[in-house]
Amino acid sequence: MERKEALDMKTMTCKDLTGACDLEFQVETFDKIAEMSKKHRMEMFEQGDRTHLDAMGKNEGLDELTGSDEKVVRVGLDNV
Repeated sequence: MERKEALDMKTMTCKDLTGACDLEFQVETFDKIAEMSKKHRMEMFEQGDRTHLDAMGKNEGLDELTGSDEKVVRVGLDNV
């Protein structure tokens, strides 16, 4: 059973999610990756990380078009 659970895990990086770094997120569900990605972005925002802030600015229009990060993450998960 543990082996099946390990096979179900998806690994994506911050960059895969239109971010700025190679931090890896290992997830099983869209909800979990959305939660982890949002937490990471907020931490980087609070730290004033310029690379992440630049990436957030470039993707601002995409968030407005989709209404959330859901479309970006779902596309990314489909490619894993």
